[in-house]
Amino acid sequence: MPASPSTARAINDRLALRLLQQEGPLTAGQLKQLTGLSRPTVADLVDRLTAAGLITVVGESGEQRRGPNARLYGIVADRAHLAALDVRTEGVLVLVSDLVGRVLAEASVPIDADSGTGPAVEQAVAAVESAVKEAGVPAAPERAGVREWGRLHTVGIGAPGLIDPATGDLRDSAGLPAWHRSLVATLHERLPGARVTVENETNLAALAEQREGAARDRDTFVLLWLGHGVGAAVVLDGTLRRGASGGTGEIGFLPVPGTDTLPSATDCAGGYHSLTGAAAIVSLATAHGLPTPPTTDGPGAAEAVRGAVTAVLARTGSGTARSGAGRASAGETGSCDGPVTTEAAAGAGPASLGEPGSAAGSVPAAPAGSGAGPASADQPGAGAGPEYAVVAGDVAEAVAGLAGELPAARFLGALADRIAVGAASVVAVLDPGCVVLGGEVGQAGGTVLAGLVEERLRRMSPLVTEVRASSLGGTAVLRGALLTARDRAQDELFAPPERLGG
Repeated sequence: MPASPSTARAINDRLALRLLQQEGPLTAGQLKQLTGLSRPTVADLVDRLTAAGLITVVGESGEQRRGPNARLYGIVADRAHLAALDVRTEGVLVLVSDLVGRVLAEASVPIDADSGTGPAVEQAVAAVESAVKEAGVPAAPERAGVREWGRLHTVGIGAPGLIDPATGDLRDSAGLPAWHRSLVATLHERLPGARVTVENETNLAALAEQREGAARDRDTFVLLWLGHGVGAAVVLDGTLRRGASGGTGEIGFLPVPGTDTLPSATDCAGGYHSLTGAAAIVSLATAHGLPTPPTTDGPGAAEAVRGAVTAVLARTGSGTARSGAGRASAGETGSCDGPVTTEAAAGAGPASLGEPGSAAGSVPAAPAGSGAGPASADQPGAGAGPEYAVVAGDVAEAVAGLAGELPAARFLGALADRIAVGAASVVAVLDPGCVVLGGEVGQAGGTVLAGLVEERLRRMSPLVTEVRASSLGGTAVLRGALLTARDRAQDELFAPPERLGG
């Protein structure tokens, strides 16, 4: 049955708005070409969207052209303002943007572990308030008894822990600060007109890598988050999978060889987290004689990995490492966020998992041209920081050659062994074809670490799997939260037929 005129108009309007979002300002002629609609139909939708306050003239196309046909139309960016939060174990990062995603203000606040729930929530809310005011978001109307400080349309929040798939609420998880759930409730109270969405942080990181990062050309992949904690996100056929209880990707609880105990329902110690969490990585680096970073969180682990990669490349002459853009902020992210003490991490794995002096510290050479990872930093999936103009298979061979004399090479080999243990389990079950090493550690390891892990997966599994380094690193959660908020706001503003000329 053909669509009614009002439904057809709504579909055409939404198509035009999506093109303006993706391509930027366009002329009516360009909209006609891209949509395939007739000139009168495009003229009508432009008039409708302009009258609705969704698009406006933002300039002209070309210096030689003048008049109506040269007008460039763009989305009215300040029609709605959005906020994105990355809620970490020890702090919050905030950004505020307009409807097209242009960042207007940012703020961050560390929150001490000893802070009570009330003070912690107020510190986090103050960071949001500061960013909203800096962005110049119009004030919300006053309401008796409620302190409101800005008219936000949508707020996207990334947080560790499980999200209830039925309610969308952050579940009470052992090992996570109580103020996380209270913060969400407080934002609902302080911003009664805003749509507040909460999503697991690793899932948001995967969405960001899919839209803007290392997995742009992949409909099916797994993001393995390596930061303060370890987690995974699963994208199959372009869709993020959450599972029956919202727990898909809680890989920190995965039982693995090389630990002294098994994880429990309330504690991931003894699981994959004990091998690849930040504290475990820092301890592994120290055990191999590398300098001990000042912290055992995500940035500290990333510093150890980045230093090792730089040392290896300096010895091989294979390329130059450039410092990554991973941020050192208050706390790090990861689905299994319970801390692992340095002492516990030091004894987390036996020699078979790559401890000093073990055979696992040596990396068998990958065949030349085997394609173990992206060929260069310019290809999709190459680590944005550090970036390496090297072939990952060649680096794996070079690391193997240095394992007997360079502690940094032995450390990277041992770390790749540990990462591959969990990655191989995921590959065996899901066969994703691509694993992205995310978080600060994945980005710091770049193509070198990705190539080492891929070489091990090739030996452990018959399923061909490409391993890529994150190009967003620690910023992925915040970017994912912003993308989610923007999508929700645009869906609401762009879709209703009654508001689009229905």
